[in-house]
Amino acid sequence: MSNKIEELENKTSEPDFWNDAERSQIVLKELKVLKDKLGKFDSLQALYEEIELMIMLGNEENDLSMVDSVAETLQKFKDELTVLRLETLLTGEYDANNAILSIHPGAGGTESQDWAQMLMRMYTRWGEMHGYEVKLIDFLDGDEAGIKSAVLQFNGINAYGFLKSEHGVHRLVRISPFDSAGRRHTSFTSVEVMPEIDDTIVIDINPADLEIGYFRASGAGGQHINKTDSACRIVHKPTNIMVSCQTERSQLQNRETAMKMLKSKLFEIKRQENVEKISDIKGVQKEIAWGSQIRSYVFCPYTLVKDHRTSYEETVVQKVMDGGLDGFINAYLANEFNTNK
Repeated sequence: MSNKIEELENKTSEPDFWNDAERSQIVLKELKVLKDKLGKFDSLQALYEEIELMIMLGNEENDLSMVDSVAETLQKFKDELTVLRLETLLTGEYDANNAILSIHPGAGGTESQDWAQMLMRMYTRWGEMHGYEVKLIDFLDGDEAGIKSAVLQFNGINAYGFLKSEHGVHRLVRISPFDSAGRRHTSFTSVEVMPEIDDTIVIDINPADLEIGYFRASGAGGQHINKTDSACRIVHKPTNIMVSCQTERSQLQNRETAMKMLKSKLFEIKRQENVEKISDIKGVQKEIAWGSQIRSYVFCPYTLVKDHRTSYEETVVQKVMDGGLDGFINAYLANEFNTNK
């Protein structure tokens, strides 16, 4: 890896390197990814050596007080090693990209809209735990509770590679807090995940094909929502794709972000023309209903979260809802890696 980094750094020093903007961006992106991986490996190696030293000193001085410190540092090492192992499974062309995650509740009114908001919190917590910048791009309040839709952007290395496992329908089984009779309800919410497309990929869009409108942001978005007529909605008339952004500070920023989302969606459609690349962009979109779920979250009569693609499961539901998704992501990536061997 060090040799590859040196090779790429030498390329950046070539006199004509910046003459080709597209090529230079690709090289810089690859260099950043490799340096990030090498930095994490070096950090892990240093942590391992620290553990060895702590054990040696503890043995020499027969100091039992070192046991807790060693255990704590060892757990940190295991956690970081797990993340590094996950990253070695990211082999898709767009895995290193930022991710755009959209959440849409299925039929079921307030119950499904509340479930959609629970998932939004879960993904936000996961992103924050892993050091990603999580931005709320678009948000539409539910009628009584929850949300009708939300779009989150995760900025950081490998965001798409990890989150692509979440694309699909998520099913919830619980005693509804909105049912006065205390009956059990089943709800469905769809999650769509796309890689953010950077400037190295050119998507030609005819301005005449766009219908652009501005509106006032609505809903209880708190500090994320700008209460002015700066929110932007763009409709691509040939495909009827609609995107919107309402959380940036200005009309121009909202429009730029919405255009990025539109380009990502159009790129996704374009890539699907090549059958071999479909799985690297997104899975097949299914109906938001029974039988199409990728994962079930059962709160009652027992507690269980089970992924139906890998059979991986967790019995502590609250841990998962607080962002504990690494087990599911690891199982999905390992399964994908073995399938594509």
